[in-house]
Amino acid sequence: MTAYWCASAWLPDGVASGVLVEVSDGVFTSVSLVDSPGDVEVLPGVVFPGFANAHSHAFHRALRGRTHGGGGTFWTWRDRMYDLADRLDPDSYYLLARAAYAEMALSGITCVGEFHYLHHAPGGVRYNDPNAMGDALIQAARDAGVRITLLDACYLAGGIGEPVSAQQQRFSDGDVLAWAARVADLKPSAHARIGAAIHSVRAVPRDALPVVAGFDGPVHVHLSEQPAENTACLAAYGLTPTQLLAEAGALGPRLTAVHATHLTPEDIRLLGESGTGACFCPTTEADLADGIGPARELADAGSPLSLGSDQHAVVDMLLEARALEHGERLRTGQRGRFTPEELVRAMTAHASLGWPEAGRIEVGAPADLVAVRLDSVRTAGSLPEQAVLAATASDVDTVVVGGRVVVRSGEHVLGDVGRLLAEVLR
Repeated sequence: MTAYWCASAWLPDGVASGVLVEVSDGVFTSVSLVDSPGDVEVLPGVVFPGFANAHSHAFHRALRGRTHGGGGTFWTWRDRMYDLADRLDPDSYYLLARAAYAEMALSGITCVGEFHYLHHAPGGVRYNDPNAMGDALIQAARDAGVRITLLDACYLAGGIGEPVSAQQQRFSDGDVLAWAARVADLKPSAHARIGAAIHSVRAVPRDALPVVAGFDGPVHVHLSEQPAENTACLAAYGLTPTQLLAEAGALGPRLTAVHATHLTPEDIRLLGESGTGACFCPTTEADLADGIGPARELADAGSPLSLGSDQHAVVDMLLEARALEHGERLRTGQRGRFTPEELVRAMTAHASLGWPEAGRIEVGAPADLVAVRLDSVRTAGSLPEQAVLAATASDVDTVVVGGRVVVRSGEHVLGDVGRLLAEVLR
């Protein structure tokens, strides 16, 4: 058994002072209020449950600092992303993802949802192991000390009614049954679970949507990220992307709609009444000039919210949470659109990744802890319950994943993560 004492900790009912947690076999076995630590390890600052990064494309990390200065649009950025995808194989992808996931651990992320569509070799040629790229991601997460949900994406078209391009052939299995057969061979483990993804209604034809949506596990989808997607969907089907997913039976608590930026009031109603989740990626949506989605309206309609770092221009769930609130303030001219409690709930939404038992400091939950310092130049003087609105990833001191310390005093068990990233990017 291991024990930690927290001066302040974010429990299911809010922030409490003097919290002693005991851990055995990777789960919390006791959570109690104790005035002084005694002879146990003290975690500084305010201690949160582990953060969940609900939307990641690990290979996009190689684009940070290289695609932001020249203007353009989402579509011109996509061309640079495709060029990068052509350079990766299972070995190099493993090294890049391991470093990217270690960076996530440094920021307090204990579980990542990897929206994975880089399946095959250039030209669409299958590796000897058709899941070599996905297996590389699973191994990278294990070695970086975080959990992963591999959201294997079906990607069959280059646009509605269009074949995949030469660069997109790496993403495609040819048809939905071939995709399903390959995904069936992916193996979950103690640190990895398998989910599915509809890349978008642009990339998955109408008749294939029910097959992917029927996957027995979490399913994610890029939804209405760009107005052009909505225009194409309406022209082809007479339906919005959300209405098309509803027709396919895809909406519901197992589905998470990523971005959900350009929605109609009817779309919001459909998503909320079905309990479909919504994952916002505010720093990416800002970087790519996607727009600001109706987060408050979705939450009020019944959609659970989660957060993701997407293209990794920023890897910092505290900043994503703050950007969610700031986007609402900019959009509406009102402050306090989301309470700190709601922001923490979105930061720790492990259920969207198929880990409903995680994301809480309570008996029986996985023993994930993130200690955020309250004595830095950013956080000094902050109330523990408002740290989410002041701290950044730089203030994360200690990260425990399943009872194992992965980050201590801001240092990852793999060593200098900046060096790892520099070496693989070079």
